[in-house]
Amino acid sequence: MLLAASLLCSVGLAQLQIARLKYDGGGDWYNDPEVVPNLAKEINSRTNMRVSSDEAQVSLLDEKLYQYPFLYMTGHGNISFSDEEVKRLREYLENGGFVYADDDYGMDEAFRREMARVFPNNQLVELPFDHPIYHQVYDFKNGPPQIHIHYEGRPPQGFGIFVNGRMVVYYTYNSNVSDGWTAAHDDPPEVREQAFRMGINIVSYFLTH
Repeated sequence: MLLAASLLCSVGLAQLQIARLKYDGGGDWYNDPEVVPNLAKEINSRTNMRVSSDEAQVSLLDEKLYQYPFLYMTGHGNISFSDEEVKRLREYLENGGFVYADDDYGMDEAFRREMARVFPNNQLVELPFDHPIYHQVYDFKNGPPQIHIHYEGRPPQGFGIFVNGRMVVYYTYNSNVSDGWTAAHDDPPEVREQAFRMGINIVSYFLTH
């Protein structure tokens, strides 16, 4: 079942539900639980896309995985996939699924290691600034916005994994877009606005590619 294709058949009618990916290894996959509902509220108020205000939570071996074509993952620490989970994630992504991963400081090494197991022949590549994900609804001329600086001296970066020409994983590093979807970090309104705009672009990109 091609997840993206089935959803695209009813864009504007279907309600997308974003699912947060639960994973083992000790990383806090669950942090900032309000970010997805907050993003959904902004999407629904600003665009004709419809996103459920309820965040689903799913593991890679959950029988309901294929009900959620858009997975969000974040955390501060280690990520560990079993061999079975690696296979399931590969199949999910090859059949229309999409992952948006946001390094909330400390998950970069583990995320890159595990994704290399999922796609040993499809590496993470930095996206050029003219990539459509940066110009879907809002324009980001310099790639992902800088919401939080976690690695001094490094710019915010966005990476993708492509399978048969389709981007199946989008990963933000030293940007921390999703932190701006919560008021918990006391970010200025203009910074949170940039985070919401980028989040809207990510969801729009998924729904149209």
